Amino acid sequence: MAQAETGLSDRVERYIEALRRMQRGDFSGAALAVSTNGEVDPLAQALGALAHTLAGRARETERFDRLIQRVNAGLLLDEILESVYDDFRDLIPYERLGLALLDPDGQTVRARWARIDGGQIHLRRGYAAPLAGSSLQTIIETGQPRILNDLPEYLRHKPESESTRLIVAEGMRASLTCPLIANGAPVGFLFFSSTRAGAYRDAHVETFMRVAGHLSVIVERGRLASELAEQKRAVERQNRELSQLNEHKNTFLGIATHDLRSPLSLFEMATSMLLDADAGISDEERLILLRDMERQARHMLSLIDELLDVTAIESGHLRLELMPLSLGSFLAEAVERHQNMARPKGTRVILSLAGEEGTVRADPVRLRQVLDNLISNAVKYSPAGSIIQVSAAREASAWRISVTDQGPGILPEDRARLFQAFARLSAHPTGGERSTGLGLAITRRVVEAHGGEIGVESVPGQGATFWFTLPH
Repeated sequence: MAQAETGLSDRVERYIEALRRMQRGDFSGAALAVSTNGEVDPLAQALGALAHTLAGRARETERFDRLIQRVNAGLLLDEILESVYDDFRDLIPYERLGLALLDPDGQTVRARWARIDGGQIHLRRGYAAPLAGSSLQTIIETGQPRILNDLPEYLRHKPESESTRLIVAEGMRASLTCPLIANGAPVGFLFFSSTRAGAYRDAHVETFMRVAGHLSVIVERGRLASELAEQKRAVERQNRELSQLNEHKNTFLGIATHDLRSPLSLFEMATSMLLDADAGISDEERLILLRDMERQARHMLSLIDELLDVTAIESGHLRLELMPLSLGSFLAEAVERHQNMARPKGTRVILSLAGEEGTVRADPVRLRQVLDNLISNAVKYSPAGSIIQVSAAREASAWRISVTDQGPGILPEDRARLFQAFARLSAHPTGGERSTGLGLAITRRVVEAHGGEIGVESVPGQGATFWFTLPH
C-alpha cells in the first residue's frame, strides 16, 4: 500500500513538474506518456497530447508575432506573403502558396500573388474568373475551407476548371483553399497546394481556419498598406508631371513673348509704313515690306501650329489616319518641296532609294510633318552650297528613312536633350533661320505613334544623319 502511494506520489510530482515546464514554455511533457512499469498512463498521455498541442500553438503564435512586427514595420503585401511562405511550412504542408483577392465589386476573383518551390508558375498574377457559380463562391458562403486531395481526379470531373488545369500543370496534386475574411467581409482566398496527393487527408481543419483567420487580418492590412503606397507613388508621379507641365508652361510663355513679339513688332512697323501716305514708299520698297510681312506671318503661324501640336500630343489627343502610301513617291514629293526652299542657300536636296519600291501604312499629314521637320532642319543647319541626302532602305521588319546633312553635327552634351520639347541646342542655323526647339520633340512622338523609332548618328564637325523607321 505504501509502495503504491509512493508510486502515485511520484507520478503526481512528475505531472506537476510537467505542468510547471509547460507554464515556462517547455512542452516536453510527451515523455510522461509511459509510466515507470511500462504501462500507458492515461493522464500522462493526456498531458503529452496537451504539450504537443500547446507546442504547435506556441510555434504558431511565434510566427504571427514575428509577422505582425514586420507588418507594423511597414511591410507591403508582397513582402508579407513572402514571409508567410517562408515561416509557416511546419504548420501547413505546401510547395505552392497563392493569394487571390476579390475585386471591389465582389464579383470577380483575381490572382494577386503566387510562389512555388523550384517550378514554373502557370496561374499568374492577373488571372481572373467570375465568383458566381464557382466552387469559391461556396467557400465564401460557408466560410469553410475546401480540401482537394487528388487534383488530377478533380480535373477529370471538372474539365472546365481552368485554374485547376493550370496548377496541375505546375505539378500540384492536392490543394487547401481557405477563405480570407476581414472585418466580417470576404476579401479573397489563400491557396495552399502540395505536390503530394493526399497531403491534406489528415488535415486539422480548425488549425487551417485559425491560421487563415489570423492571416486574413494581416493580409488585409498589407493590401491596404500597398494601396496607400501605390497612391503615394501616383501622387508623386502626378506632382512630377505637374512640375514638368509648369516648366513647359513657363517655357511656352517665354517662347510666346520672345518669338512672337519680334515678328509682331516688325509686322506692326511695316503696316504703319504702308498705311502712311506721306512715307513716300516706292513700289519696290512696298514689295519688300509685303514679302517680309509674309515671312513673319508664316513664322508666327508655324510657331502656333507647333505649340498646338505639343499641347495635343502631351494631352494624349494625337490621332492618326493611317492609309497605304507609296514611300518612294511620298519621299520624292518631300524632296522636291524642299529643293525650292533650299535653293536660296545654294543647298541641294537629293533622294536615294535602295532596292525595290514599297508601301507603308501611315498618316500622310503627320508623315509629311516628320519629313518636313527633318529636311528643313538639315537645310537650316547646313552651310551654303552643301548637299542634303534623303534615303530609304528596307530592313527586316521596317523601312528606315534617313536624312543626312553636312552641318556641324551633334555635340555629346546635346544628344540627351535632342528630342525633348523646347530644347535649344548648341548649333545655330547657318542662314539666320528661327527655331522653336519643338520640331524634333513632335517628330519623335509622331514616329512612335506609328510604331517606329527615331535616332541620330553624328560625329561633331562631320554632319549628322537623322533616321526613323516605319513598319512594313
